[in-house]
Amino acid sequence: MQNAVRFLLGLALALPLFAQRDIGTVSVNADTTKIPVTIIATSPELQNFALTAFAAHGRYRPVSSGGAFALSFSPAGPNQVSVTITKGSLNSPVASQTLTGTSMRNALLRAADFAVNKTSGLKGFFAGKLAYLSNKTGKTEIYTSDLFFGEVMRWTSEGKQILGPRWSPDGSKIVFTSYRTSFPDIYVLEMNNRRISLLASFKGTNSGGRYSPDGSRVAMVLSGEGNPEVYVGTAQGRQIRRLTNSPSIEASPTWSPDGSRLVVVSDAAGGPQLYTMSASGAGGMSRLGTNISKYCAEPDWSAGDPNKLVFTAGVGRGYQTAVYDFATRTSKIVSKAPTDAIEPMWLADGRHVICTYRAANTSSLYLLDTESGKATRLSPSALGSASSASYLAP
Repeated sequence: MQNAVRFLLGLALALPLFAQRDIGTVSVNADTTKIPVTIIATSPELQNFALTAFAAHGRYRPVSSGGAFALSFSPAGPNQVSVTITKGSLNSPVASQTLTGTSMRNALLRAADFAVNKTSGLKGFFAGKLAYLSNKTGKTEIYTSDLFFGEVMRWTSEGKQILGPRWSPDGSKIVFTSYRTSFPDIYVLEMNNRRISLLASFKGTNSGGRYSPDGSRVAMVLSGEGNPEVYVGTAQGRQIRRLTNSPSIEASPTWSPDGSRLVVVSDAAGGPQLYTMSASGAGGMSRLGTNISKYCAEPDWSAGDPNKLVFTAGVGRGYQTAVYDFATRTSKIVSKAPTDAIEPMWLADGRHVICTYRAANTSSLYLLDTESGKATRLSPSALGSASSASYLAP
């Protein structure tokens, strides 16, 4: 039963919290190559915000002068920011663009994403949105914000335990688990009208809802027919089909970027490990040879780089974030948190993730570069404990 609770309700509920942990030896294979960039803006607000963004990015190193590129930002109209990119000491022109956002802040983030793509070839992720849990009001509720925790909005007033908010691909909905009836059921929050509707409420536990990449299906974990198994239904909660049928406990389904496969957590081998399977259920589960830990959970498959899967791995008496590479069939620990680095979720570039750093009685959301190991705290202390982030690409 303890393992079932751990899988279904998440690490934050099932695992004891410690102020200090012996997390063992953490080895991070680091790519520390950084591009020096000089940030120029016509207002202190744009200047400081652009510096904040690029300082958090693992590929860049802001410098006051002499950067490989100079990035110039300026307002261009209501909710518009222009960016001009020049290269080297000769200021050779590279590109320029005017970006329109939902606000001036969002326009700046979109302009910064444009600059990232033109100077590094990486896909920008600054202008994405987050959904996450916060106990700012004393109760854990669903909030949204931009990546740097501007434009924060609270969306629920459940007053009950909530788990795992996850965006739909188009950003119009969030699927989550709530104990509003004292039992875990899966609900859908509609962003345009704040309406909350029931998606799955069967006997036993209902949890782990994740939209498919095209938004037409939802994978979930239900225990109504016995032990927890993986199911898939339509986005409206219809035609729900059972995919797994084993005496083990399954949990945490995540979709491949093309929607054809799933990675799930199962204790079929005696402890939580990662398994891949067809999204139709055909052929059963095949274990991924992560070969890194006896505890592997909370997987997320990268849309930015389909060869990468991020997950939580047990290290010593704690937990760190790890990445599995489908191409090389190898894994590596990519975080070096002093406590726990859990609940990782990919950003748009297939290099950075957002994850929860959990300490004794609090948790915060961090931006983590999986290549250099650089971690930057994003969630402010004013939000209280923040966790379980879901990322919506711009």
